[in-house]
Amino acid sequence: MVPESELKVAVIGLGYIGLPTAAVIARTGAMVLGVDVHQHVVDTVNSGKIHIEEIDLDGLVSGVVARGTLRASTQIEPSDVFLIAVPTPFQENHAPDIGYVLKATTTVATVLKAGDTVILESTSPVGTTEKLAEFLSQLRPDLKIPGHCTGTPDVAIAYCPERVLPGRIVVELIDNDRCIGGITARCSRKALQFYRRFVRGACVTTTARAAEMTKLVENAFRDVNIAFANELSVIADGMGIDVWEVIGLANRHPRVNILQPGPGVGGHCIAVDPWFIVHGDPENARLIRTAREVNDGKTDYTIARAEALIDRAGGAPVACLGLAFKANIDDFRESPALKVAEHLAQRYGKQIRIVEPHASTLPASLAGTGAELIDIDTAIETCPVFVVLVDHEVFKSIPLGERASKLVYDTRGIWPDQPSADDRPELRLAAG
Repeated sequence: MVPESELKVAVIGLGYIGLPTAAVIARTGAMVLGVDVHQHVVDTVNSGKIHIEEIDLDGLVSGVVARGTLRASTQIEPSDVFLIAVPTPFQENHAPDIGYVLKATTTVATVLKAGDTVILESTSPVGTTEKLAEFLSQLRPDLKIPGHCTGTPDVAIAYCPERVLPGRIVVELIDNDRCIGGITARCSRKALQFYRRFVRGACVTTTARAAEMTKLVENAFRDVNIAFANELSVIADGMGIDVWEVIGLANRHPRVNILQPGPGVGGHCIAVDPWFIVHGDPENARLIRTAREVNDGKTDYTIARAEALIDRAGGAPVACLGLAFKANIDDFRESPALKVAEHLAQRYGKQIRIVEPHASTLPASLAGTGAELIDIDTAIETCPVFVVLVDHEVFKSIPLGERASKLVYDTRGIWPDQPSADDRPELRLAAG
């Protein structure tokens, strides 16, 4: 095994997973090169700063850059381990797009040498790691690629998905268990040795296909359970019942744990990964497909309810609280809150005010709509209508005295004490 101080690691993709992973590995003393196609990302990292918001990441990156164990570049360099952490979006028909993975593979192929290890971390449809290996065998016929050669391969290829929570990424990259799937058992062992350098959680080896499916199943499980809560919220709303009270009471059962509803499901994992399973077996993935449709439909339902509230309020200014896909982060990927805000801004223009404490400017999708970014204090002072889309802590902290007179649509259930239409006849409160 290569000594820690001599190990060279290249992390391709410096996004929400790639940058924290590169920094954590660099903290062990390995020489890490972060590769990204965006020059501003490279310049930011090389200055010891970060371009994303994540707890404890700024200090970690600053420290490893100062020590010289992490640097960034737009160009790949020879390394011992190549970690691919690039996006895997889906197309309009929900078919997975592994184009970024194959592009990264092409980049790695230019400097790959015997003895190296290539690990894919990007969430991917089943069979992607095998396609990566096949692609490498075509790009580098001079090397023995596992699964495409006889005898002992020259390189190791494996799949190891992340399973971290935004806001706890740095901690969970180290403490969480890892599922490591190699093209061969030998590949799994080689990748296992690498992860043991910085992971305290259990590292369990399996096949590449099983590891790929495991990651998809984890997120599909979450999606199905959220869909139950979201569907329940629509049913309860139609019956005039407080869904959060019902969930709280039901969860007192020792074997019931219903999740919290919201305006939909966001993020690059839960809102995307289940479609990879559906695409892989559309005939049998019926429940998973339905869950995706329920959660996407909840966003449309939220838009309709918000429009009804805004129409009743006339031309009063409306504060949309939150754009991120979950609380206390700055990640807007696949965010249902952002989709709702975009729709409302396109319809109501300058009437819409956006409150997002984790953004200094509005996303490009809201440019030209007339919507304005304001802080929460300004919203309290100037907006009689609130549409709560994200349960940021700062929103939860607003006391009843500052919002009792507001017309509110609370999609997150953060204000259970908000006056209802029965308590305040002059208000027309939209249920959650």
